Amino acid sequence: MDATAGLDISSIRLIGAAVTPAVMVSACGILATGLDNQIGRMTSRTREMLREWRSLPEGHPRREVLRLEVSILDRRHLLLARAMGMAYAALLSFVLTSLLYLTQRRFSVPDVLPVASFSLGVVLLGVIALFALASLRLGRDALELEKREMFMGAEHPAPTGERKT
Repeated sequence: MDATAGLDISSIRLIGAAVTPAVMVSACGILATGLDNQIGRMTSRTREMLREWRSLPEGHPRREVLRLEVSILDRRHLLLARAMGMAYAALLSFVLTSLLYLTQRRFSVPDVLPVASFSLGVVLLGVIALFALASLRLGRDALELEKREMFMGAEHPAPTGERKT
């Protein structure tokens, strides 16, 4: 006996088409939560650095390092805040995709609309990844500032993490 006997295959496809964007909605929510956590940590770290900067006497060399690091953190914060906005835009795009698929039978919705809204969500996720990579690069720049300060005047050079071959 055929397990699919009596089932409308087009309905199954429609459900699959509607569920796929719903899974992407969950992924966007998780992504937004992670971005929010990173932004919160950067905000806290910036406040700590500003507190340290204010406590140091005028002309102290550490103040310049802190100023440069706060500038980097500010740029990272901006990148991740934009990425978070895009995560919510992608989430809305996937919700719209599901709604378009679900209403396709009842209303005359051109096939291109759900495909376009889903594609927009995917493109936004790609841009979010690029912003996250740019943020990581800036984070590395901030660590280089700290490392440079730490190893300034040291007998042994700072490790770079790169192997010489």
